[in-house]
Amino acid sequence: MNSSEHEALMMHDAERQARDGLACTTANSRSAPPAGLYCEGTYDMWLCWPHTPAGTVAYLNCPDFIPGFKKELLAHKECTANGTWFRHPDTNLVWSNYTTCVVEDTMSDVVTVYEIGYGISLLALLLSLAILIYFKNLRCARITVHMNLFASFAANNVLWLCVYELVMKDPYTMSNSPVWCRALNALLQYVLVTNYMWMLCEGIYLHTVLVHAFVSERKLLRALLAVGWLSPVVSVIVYVARRLTGSDKLCWIDFDEDELRPELAVLALAAILLNLAFLMNIVRVLCTKLRAGGALGAGAARPSATALHALRATCLLAPLLGLQYLLIPIRPERSSSWWRAYEYASALSISPQGLCVAVLYCFCNGEVLAQLRRRWRVLTFRPRANSATATTVSFVRSAAGAEDKV
Repeated sequence: MNSSEHEALMMHDAERQARDGLACTTANSRSAPPAGLYCEGTYDMWLCWPHTPAGTVAYLNCPDFIPGFKKELLAHKECTANGTWFRHPDTNLVWSNYTTCVVEDTMSDVVTVYEIGYGISLLALLLSLAILIYFKNLRCARITVHMNLFASFAANNVLWLCVYELVMKDPYTMSNSPVWCRALNALLQYVLVTNYMWMLCEGIYLHTVLVHAFVSERKLLRALLAVGWLSPVVSVIVYVARRLTGSDKLCWIDFDEDELRPELAVLALAAILLNLAFLMNIVRVLCTKLRAGGALGAGAARPSATALHALRATCLLAPLLGLQYLLIPIRPERSSSWWRAYEYASALSISPQGLCVAVLYCFCNGEVLAQLRRRWRVLTFRPRANSATATTVSFVRSAAGAEDKV
């Protein structure tokens, strides 16, 4: 969906609300109010509630334009004994109860798959960060880039888990779309883009070190920190500005909309394409060096095993991180027979990405494995008790006995 289509959708939503609100006001003005105390009919932007006697509950079919809601189910709105609509105790705002509109279906199972995948990835990323922080002798510019990549993915996983638990499983929050909920969504979009930028930083670092041998790693690292953490800020500001001028419903979560937010997607796709360009050039340079090494003998400069491992990891991760952008254009309709398979495939391919990052850059890293083996040998080495002391004492006694004989 392009920007013009998005604006048209927002205008359509505003027109629907204005039209339905006017129709609701007209219908309620024409209907005779009940005798005694009653709550005056109202439109809550989703449904038109009729005049309702005090101390009773009004029921209406759920709206069918909200993703995840079932039209055949009933929402309800309580009119209290004093003739006022019920207010939610947390916000003190008039509240319509749409929690009954959601049923457990395939989507809840898909969310469970996402939660499991993000949870496992988060544990792997935190363990990787702990290992790299603990072994200070591993610290260098390359490891620092890895650590920032891990931190970005860990933050992304934490925020997704928060969205699932605090937002998507709470219809009240979804329907009221509080400020903290929309802020959480904006922060999630920022962290998601930083994932791609730090993957790009991995490619930039490899390209700079292997292609341009003489470079200040300190200056390079400073530049990468700016690219990784600061470059997504402008995109997210544009995203928030566009959201503020449109609908603020559903905590800004796009459920079944086949939409790429251009201010976010363009930066992510640019990072993927640039990374692929860097990697192709790195492969070209490495092939040249390997051929030169074979022709010139041992004296020729050859790429290190660490550089080759980092290249393999980056080559594997670059296309992996673009899977969601490859899958979105072919997303089927919810009524399609293969919609369920598509959702499960998306969950199984996207949620474990943090685990893949941790495995390729930490758990399969030769330097890290060597440090772990060395530490394990130190922890498990148990010399025989007093063996050195006993040997020394025996030697001293034997020497003393020999002196006595002399």
